[in-house]
Amino acid sequence: MTAEFPPVVFTADGDKDRISRAHKAGRLTQLGTGVYSPDVHRSPEQIVREHLWTIVARRFPGAVIGDRSARTNGLPSEGFLFVIHPRRTDLRLAGVTVVPRQGPSAMPGDFSLPGGLWLAGPARGLLDNLVPTRPASGRPARTLTRTEVELWIDEILSGRGEDALNAIRDHARGLAPFLGRQQELDLLDKLVGASMNTHPTGILQTPQLIAHSQGRPYDRRRTDAFARLADYLDGRAPDSVPALPVDAPRRTLLPFYEAYFSNYIEGTEFTLEEAAAIVFDDVVPAQRPEDAHDVLGTYELTSSDEVMRDRPTSADELVEVLRRRHAILMAGRPAMSPGTFKTQANRAGETYFVAPELVEGTLKQAFDIGAGLISPFARAVYMMFVVSEVHPFADGNGRIARIMMNAELASAGEVRIVVPTVYRLNYLSALRGATHNENYPGLLAALAFARRWTARVDFTDRERAEADLVRTNALRDAHTAEEAGVRLTLP
Repeated sequence: MTAEFPPVVFTADGDKDRISRAHKAGRLTQLGTGVYSPDVHRSPEQIVREHLWTIVARRFPGAVIGDRSARTNGLPSEGFLFVIHPRRTDLRLAGVTVVPRQGPSAMPGDFSLPGGLWLAGPARGLLDNLVPTRPASGRPARTLTRTEVELWIDEILSGRGEDALNAIRDHARGLAPFLGRQQELDLLDKLVGASMNTHPTGILQTPQLIAHSQGRPYDRRRTDAFARLADYLDGRAPDSVPALPVDAPRRTLLPFYEAYFSNYIEGTEFTLEEAAAIVFDDVVPAQRPEDAHDVLGTYELTSSDEVMRDRPTSADELVEVLRRRHAILMAGRPAMSPGTFKTQANRAGETYFVAPELVEGTLKQAFDIGAGLISPFARAVYMMFVVSEVHPFADGNGRIARIMMNAELASAGEVRIVVPTVYRLNYLSALRGATHNENYPGLLAALAFARRWTARVDFTDRERAEADLVRTNALRDAHTAEEAGVRLTLP
């Protein structure tokens, strides 16, 4: 990039002949009418995306980014950016067309942007987007559809709560006379009131707000992700690993190791000797009674054929099964409210889980979304991911998620999934990839390998099982194994 020009060049600000000569010589690339850049090594579309607000601020000084573009926080939608400004003509740039309309300049509640631009605040954005418009030739409608507005309201309710939505509605009442939006205010008031069941609910069009009005709110972002996972799993060929009756002796101690490793993953670390003494000899270490009861509670679930062959068949039953199993799992930790959904938000690193008030509704929606999955392995992966993403309890969520996963497999007569210590980082990394990047193939592959490993280990007795565990590196610490390049291998 040549230093003789700034990153964005406007012909109105410089020597037009000089700019024209530089353009013809290949030292400037054109971004739009009268707009150039000395960055000739990237595409004009890339440069426009990087410097869009600079360009808009120069051509539309003091403009308010509004209407449909307010919903996207000023990012172009389908190649169009809608602004409020006295200028009457569009600005066509590489990859983006800026479309102005006349209207009031910045109002209280609008957000200041660099270069003197403004972004319409939520109160103004909702009012303006309730004005119906139609798509023009080659461009989307200037404002959102009613459905899109309702989804915006649902997002505010789900993410910030009723108090925040009420505050936005109150602000809209103050803005409406200045914007000429009294009719839109009346509609907004009805939509907000209906979503909180203080106005007639028949006006609502979206399942999300209808669920809110009926006291069954759910996390739409999570349920959308669950739907995409279900679609992905439904499109995969069935992956069946039967737990053959002839191999039943080889699975004798599988429930013990399943409980042991599931707790180890969560940081409840005992040696195998200590865990065996807790489970088989009722030896509870005096210094760690709660940790010992975690292992016992997990084993009580994993070792019960009745529990592990019982899979929920309805959304309501899913909620009850989760509560019942959690009550057993966490019986040794009364402070963690065994069998009761969380009352405070929880997180793990950068992952924020479903808000407490949305837990039950999200679980029920998730069940209905995944109800069509036929493959037991697909159902197992789906159920584990749902419980992990919702994180419905104050503690014990990972263990419950894996128990729900294995109940789907056991009820279908298939081999369960045990995640050994050395495989912990692989498992958690696959979960994070599915959460943040929707890397569902990675999650499926990680769990499929863990199941193949589980199917080959001989759990007949401790001597045979632990010989296989040592041979396959299963007991190695995940972090030190990672540093040494040691991996879980198949027996």
